[in-house]
Amino acid sequence: MATGAAIPEESEITRPVASDAVIALENVHKTYDLGEIQVHALRGVSLEIRRGEFVAIMGASGSGKSTLMNILGCLDRPSKGRYLLDGIDVSQLSKVELAHIRNRKIGFVFQQFNLLSRTTALENVELPTLYAGIPPEERVTRARQSLERVGLADRAMHHPSQLSGGQQQRVAIARALVNKPAILLADEPTGNLDSRTSVEIMDILQRLNENEGLTVVLVTHEPDIANYAQRALEFRDGKMRKDIYIQKRLIAREVLPTLKSPDDDDADEETPAPQTK
Repeated sequence: MATGAAIPEESEITRPVASDAVIALENVHKTYDLGEIQVHALRGVSLEIRRGEFVAIMGASGSGKSTLMNILGCLDRPSKGRYLLDGIDVSQLSKVELAHIRNRKIGFVFQQFNLLSRTTALENVELPTLYAGIPPEERVTRARQSLERVGLADRAMHHPSQLSGGQQQRVAIARALVNKPAILLADEPTGNLDSRTSVEIMDILQRLNENEGLTVVLVTHEPDIANYAQRALEFRDGKMRKDIYIQKRLIAREVLPTLKSPDDDDADEETPAPQTK
């Protein structure tokens, strides 16, 4: 991954007051009952993410990061506390209601891409609009526009096996955008990618955030990737320990010209060393 400044220390913590929060958690707890044992995955988490922010969530295994992601993505509900998503209290909604919220309000991007192998890029992107009941002509139009937004308009009829890992992740981002979500939730989106491709994906996310005002929540365990965000939330033992505005933020479009592509590395290895006489 591209190198960057480490996450700032505790002394640089700031606490924003958000009047236009698209995400608001109020004293959220999550407890899992495992027979005779109770696991307290989240312990009274309160946070706000404003519309148009780019936020990274960090934490080691067991920190509560994954549980938080499941709650933010409406894949799970708090045991206690409230979660307001785009002004809607989703804490007590039914499974059907949560599925509707996920489809309309949240765009998901995953580490594994999760593309259907036997369908084209266009059909993969179109899939969420099918679940949303959008008419066929509009589905195709939206899918083509989403592919264009990530620079893959010319790959619409390609299958995943015909695309590189970076291109597959771009298709996954386009799919996440197609229903015009309130937030884009990206879970380790660079985990399966090489250094340069990872920065290319961060460039797309930064441009969507800066040019279109899309709220981006990025989950990563890599400090250098977190430094492409505006703000970092660090979790440990089920609590948010740091809430930091990143002072020396990395800008992907500035980092990219400094990186070689993997093809350049291969070419270097294949070039025979000059012989001395």
